[in-house]
Amino acid sequence: MVRFTRFIPLSTALLLLVSATSSFSAESDARPVAGSRPFVDLPDSGSVAFRVTPREAQVPVQFRLSDHDFRFQTEVGYENAAVRVTFVQFPSPVATDVSVNNTVHAEYFQPAGDGPHPATIVLHILGGDFLLSRTVANHLAQHGVAALFVKMPYYGPRRDRISPRRMISRDPHETVAGMTQAVLDIRRAAAWLRSRPEVNPDRVGVMGISLGGIMSALSGAAEPRFDRVAIFLGGGNFAEFLWDSPLRQAEEFRRDWIASGGTRDSFAKVLRPVDPVTHGPLLRGKQVLMVESRHDEVIPPANAIDLHEAIGCEPQLVWLNAGHYTAIWYLPRELVRLEQFFKTGSQTAR
Repeated sequence: MVRFTRFIPLSTALLLLVSATSSFSAESDARPVAGSRPFVDLPDSGSVAFRVTPREAQVPVQFRLSDHDFRFQTEVGYENAAVRVTFVQFPSPVATDVSVNNTVHAEYFQPAGDGPHPATIVLHILGGDFLLSRTVANHLAQHGVAALFVKMPYYGPRRDRISPRRMISRDPHETVAGMTQAVLDIRRAAAWLRSRPEVNPDRVGVMGISLGGIMSALSGAAEPRFDRVAIFLGGGNFAEFLWDSPLRQAEEFRRDWIASGGTRDSFAKVLRPVDPVTHGPLLRGKQVLMVESRHDEVIPPANAIDLHEAIGCEPQLVWLNAGHYTAIWYLPRELVRLEQFFKTGSQTAR
């Protein structure tokens, strides 16, 4: 298995898996068939009220928002008998120097029927390969969980072709700014999701894989109203594995950081405000699912354990006998686990 995936890109391996499961529907012009449940209409534009709860005082300062309203726009993309996908845009709470980054782009995978459906935010991987996130969101919607796939800062249409800015940058200060903006965007996205009449506002969660897993843990701690948080291939104390990474990009970063007078400790200090371990206690008492790989070469198992311990060892910790990339072969089973988690709280895959 390891040798096979070494020569096949992740996106290709994913396509092979997706083609074997009936839960995936490619973009098409399909429309609901006779007898199918209708979809609740979405307006072309509108306004959402973000209102804080009494627990806002517990939110880390950098992730706090005040009461405000924000506008959104939608455009129906495609649908079949079970799922309708709508493109959603709204302004980020953060204004950056990269103008295209200041609009949040999301894709709403809406289940058919009036609901109320449980719902979740879906976050993508570091490489920005959106196929995996769309596959997850589509599967959830096929099984009655409304899913809003959110593109994080400097990804997809939010990336300026000229600007070098990225969410995860060689400059840790830029990384902190990008991750902070992502959390605030996710909080606003959750408010949009809770405003939908087909969504149960008390059953909205967040999930992600790899970078998305790190961000789901972080935003799960920052948004008091997330009741379920699913972390796949994520971890904490990530300053450590970034510093120790053998990747060429990490080696170049360390050289530049040390040349500017930085140290390992100063690097960790800069990243601490956006490390899930820092805010792990805020996840205690929530339903949290962690799925990790025993042989993860990107986010070491020890860092997954660090996060698990920061959450008080409350979450069920599921181990896959795989590496970071070969974990993709478990996708069909883990989609079932994820579906059950958001629908019932069960964490057992069939």
